[in-house]
Parts: sequence; C-alpha cells; structure tokens
Amino acid sequence: MLTRIALFLLTNLAVLAIAAVVLNLLGIDRMVLDAASGYALNYTGLFIFSAIFGFGGALVSLLMSKWMAKRATRTRIIEAPANERERWLVDTTRQLARSAGIGTPEIGIFPAPEPNAFATGANRNKALVAVSEGLMRSMPRAQVRAVLGHEIGHVANGDMVTLTLLQGILNTFVIFFSRIVGYVVDRAVFRNERGPGIGYFAVTIAAQIVFGILASAIVMWYSRRREFRADAAGAKLAGRGSMINALESLKRGYGAGQSMPESMAAFGISASARSGIRRLFSSHPPLDARIQALKTLTA
Repeated sequence: MLTRIALFLLTNLAVLAIAAVVLNLLGIDRMVLDAASGYALNYTGLFIFSAIFGFGGALVSLLMSKWMAKRATRTRIIEAPANERERWLVDTTRQLARSAGIGTPEIGIFPAPEPNAFATGANRNKALVAVSEGLMRSMPRAQVRAVLGHEIGHVANGDMVTLTLLQGILNTFVIFFSRIVGYVVDRAVFRNERGPGIGYFAVTIAAQIVFGILASAIVMWYSRRREFRADAAGAKLAGRGSMINALESLKRGYGAGQSMPESMAAFGISASARSGIRRLFSSHPPLDARIQALKTLTA
C-alpha cells in the first residue's frame, strides 16, 4: 500500500511527465524561446510558463488525493455504521473533528492487517480519515483515538494544502531549470542553433525527472516536520499518554531501531534504520524521536 504522501508525489510526477511530453509534442515549449533573438530563452516567459504548469500539477494532485487514496487502499466509506465498532469509530472521529474545529470528514476502513491510518483531502471540512482493520483489532480504543487525533491534526493543520503550495513552488523551479539545462545542452553539446532539437526535448524530460526526485526530498523533509505537529495535535485531542502509548505499541510490535514495513508509512513509519540518501526520502521521523518530542511537550 502506498502512503498518501507517496500517492501525492507519484501523481504529481506523473502529471508533470505527461505534461512535458504533451507540451513538447504540441510545440508549446517553443513559446519560451525568444524568436526575435534567434534560438534564445525568454526567461520571463519561461518562468510564467513554469509557474502555471507547476502549480497546476500540484493542484491536480491535491484534487485527486481522496480519489487516489480510496482506490489505492480499497477504503470502504462508512455511510451508516453496521455494528458497534463502526458506530464508535464514527462518533469518536466526529467528536475529535468538532474539538479541532473542522467539519466531520468522510470515515472509512480499509483491509490491511497492519495497524495503519491516513487522512487526506483538499478541503479541511471535507477530508477523508481512514483506519485499517489491523489498527482496530490490535490497539486499545484509547490508542486508536490517539491515532485518529493524529490524523485529524493533519487535516486541522492544513498539511495537504501547505504541501500543495510547497510542491507547486518546487514544480515551478523543476520545470524552469530543466528547460534551461535542456537549452544549454542542446546548444553546447548538440551545437543546435536553429531551434530546439531532439537533444533539447530528451535532456529537458530527463532533467525534469531528476530534479523532480530531488524536489521530493524537500517534500519528505516537510513531511517529517509535520508529523511532530500532528503528534502534538493527537496529544492535545486524545491525551499525551494515549498518543505516546500508541507510538510505543508500534515500536514494540516491530522492535526498537527497526524500520516498519512500507505499508505502515501512513502513520508510524520509523526512519531510525535508514541512513545516507535513504533517510532523505523517509516520510516519517524515527518513532523514538517522535516519542521523545511528546515526552518533552509542554502540557
């Protein structure tokens, strides 16, 4: 199962890649060339072009986030509680959302044996919060409530919208600099002076992919920082002790210093066993760091 962040990034990269191919095929990329000066870049036009498509790609990713998450996780939305467990889940989520000052989100359960949860959506008053079957079975309700508080915290903090703005800025620079690289290589290596050739198109797309991956490292850095804020929100909504206990349960289940399976990345992934470049692409900080942050949190 992919996390909401991974889904967002993959959707964004796919949108940018498709846009790059389509724009090149349609010749729209030529609009950023200064015809009056021959084969030269129009930097103002290029930046405007990059911003439009950069923020457009991020916005499409945000608008598709709920749809993608539901289908990737096979989440079943609880329209009407079928049993006491579902009734408790709906009532608890509604109460936490009210306490956080947001509208009641869609509430769902997805089939996964691991304890997991996620929240996503473009509108903080029309978000989606879902938990796994494994979470409901393996954790006491006080800890499940803390996990729900953590996810509600993501929604109340506007994390997905902030993430979209950050991604839009990064997309803009990815598109901008990839075309500069394509132009420079086309002129310096392929000696093309009559207009963009195959070298420009090929290098531009390759550079956009590479810069996009590097931009993802920045998004992941933001993702790690926002986990501490969501933990703090969960502690405020459901109690610091319950939030710590929920993280401790995850840690006990998978061992201190070990990475959890990628399927758990939506809530409790630990980056403690990662090092080097892999740490840069971890969406969540180590569990030990999160637990320590909660223990030192001012009551």
